[in-house]
Amino acid sequence: MSDLTFEIESNPAPRSTEDRAALMANPGFGKVFTDHMAIARYSAERGWHDARITARAPIPLDPAAAVLHYAQEIFEGLKAYRTADGGAALFRPEANAKRFRSSAERMAMVPFPEKAFIDAQRKLVEIDRAWIPDTPDGSLYLRPFMIANEVFLGVKPATEYLFITIASAVGSYFKDPNGTVTVWLSEHYTRAAPGGTGAAKCGGNYASSLAAQAEAASKGCEQVVFLDAAERRYVEELGGMNVFFVFEDGTLLTPPLSDSILPGITRDSIITLAREAGMTVREELYAIDQWREDVRSGRQTEAFACGTAAVITPIGKVRGREDDFAIGDSVAGPVARKLRSMLVDIQRGNTNDSHGWFQKVF
Repeated sequence: MSDLTFEIESNPAPRSTEDRAALMANPGFGKVFTDHMAIARYSAERGWHDARITARAPIPLDPAAAVLHYAQEIFEGLKAYRTADGGAALFRPEANAKRFRSSAERMAMVPFPEKAFIDAQRKLVEIDRAWIPDTPDGSLYLRPFMIANEVFLGVKPATEYLFITIASAVGSYFKDPNGTVTVWLSEHYTRAAPGGTGAAKCGGNYASSLAAQAEAASKGCEQVVFLDAAERRYVEELGGMNVFFVFEDGTLLTPPLSDSILPGITRDSIITLAREAGMTVREELYAIDQWREDVRSGRQTEAFACGTAAVITPIGKVRGREDDFAIGDSVAGPVARKLRSMLVDIQRGNTNDSHGWFQKVF
């Protein structure tokens, strides 16, 4: 399986230059898709096989496919960036490949070879290079996913799978990339529980967060922040992002990883960059009551969310059933701005990368 290689089958009817330009003029996020996709199949008899880069097309699925009944599926998210020389680069694809494997193992799925995972992303970026936006906030968002497509009814791990990567030309995740977001404190819903699938990137985690996200939207908030399921006391993460807190002494705090928190690649990158810049980063439990107290006393000066899609997004206000509180002046603080600049400069090849995170595709 380690030598699985994606063969190229070019789309015989790609979008015209004019159509592509019109779609990319204002792509938003996750609505404009490229001409190709990567696909590979797994069966118990043949292992992983039939790996191709081919025309993007609908997936035929039997109504009894296991994914439709038992939600056995996982996904990832990473980006390709346009570089100053007109080329493109990926950011830490090996970290996504490793997390994809970990998610598969948690969901009782046959892992996809990490080398082939990276090969699929690189070849898809290469063939759809014209879809990478050449704008400050633009990128090509890659969505690798794997589903159980074995046809059966009965609760057991499947023995047949599809691996697919699709790509989408995207702009900023939020309407104002330089602004702040307001988050809703979910006191009824929880995202994940100890022993559950919170550390795996699977659709069920996000489906279970949608009711809370809808509640947040009804309260005028862009995102929801979840507390732990056991005590309903400690801040864990947002609906789709990890969270950091900045204090007046310049230190940062982020909730420690557990089996109910997704190990974010952006989170890990921020911790590394912050420590290299001389900042102290603590990975500690942080109670919601402490958050309120620290903001009101002025001890906490900033808070921000982070993830592949949104990069770093400052949190300006927190709303809850009992009370609201504003963080700082409801504008992006200096620490969030500094870390975002450091991260984006590496992603786009504008600075020296001592970690090997920036990986040129062409």
